[in-house]
Order: sequence, then structure tokens, then C-alpha cells
Amino acid sequence: LDPAVALENVAYARAHNSEHQMELLKLAAAIMSQDRYALIVVDSATALFRTDYTGRGELSERQMQMAQFLRQLTRLAEEFGVAVFITNQVVANPDGMSFAKDSTKPIGGNIIAHASTTRLRLRKGRGENRICTVFDSPTLPEADAQ
Repeated sequence: LDPAVALENVAYARAHNSEHQMELLKLAAAIMSQDRYALIVVDSATALFRTDYTGRGELSERQMQMAQFLRQLTRLAEEFGVAVFITNQVVANPDGMSFAKDSTKPIGGNIIAHASTTRLRLRKGRGENRICTVFDSPTLPEADAQ
């Protein structure tokens, strides 16, 4: 497959802040109303919200804005019949359970969890291998794949 030919079927944009990220969803809706698309990918859905809204004082506002962004993504998926794939960051879980098998938790908390149908966790395996774990899904059992 020629990469240049494949990229002719890809529309992409880079958001510079969370407000711009929301605007890009409106642009995506306009583009999808003109042409057929099958997939929306949002790389690091929470990163810009984390930098734009810092500290506990802005936590509520950040979560509300993130929820609006995720609701808009859901609307696009339903209206245009596209799949949505988002990546997210994780942080160390500060609850003192450092001996647990996996001491990380996803950024965004319940807002990300409730907006997602199937959640996957990617981690390093041995050497160049990566392991994908079905973390939460209504239709798939928890399992690992390499």
C-alpha cells in the first residue's frame, strides 16, 4: 500500500488547547457531512484539558469541559456512524497500594470510563513486544493479546 495514496483518505488536525479541540469537533462534523468517514482518532483526549485547567480549584470545570467534549464525540459517532478511538494518559495511583499488580489509573476518572464502551490498556512487554489488555467491555472478556 502506497502511504501517499492511503493518506489521501485521511483528514487530520492538531489542537493547540482544549477550546481549539472542541472547535475541531465542529469542523469534523462539517467535513463528515460532505464525505464518508469511518473512524475518528483523538490522541490524548485529556492532555489539553489537564494543561488548560490546573489544580484542584479548576478540577470541576475541567471535568465538565471534558464531559462536553466526550458527549460531542459520542454525538458524532451516532450521527455519522463512525467509530471513535481515543488515547489517554495514566498516572500512578496514590492510594498506597504500590504492591498491586498495576498501580496506574487513567486520567479523567469516571467521565472517561462512562463515555467509553470498550477500554483497552497498552503496556510494554518483553523486548519490542506490546501487550493489549481488554480492561472493560460489555461484550469482550478481560484478556491479553500480544
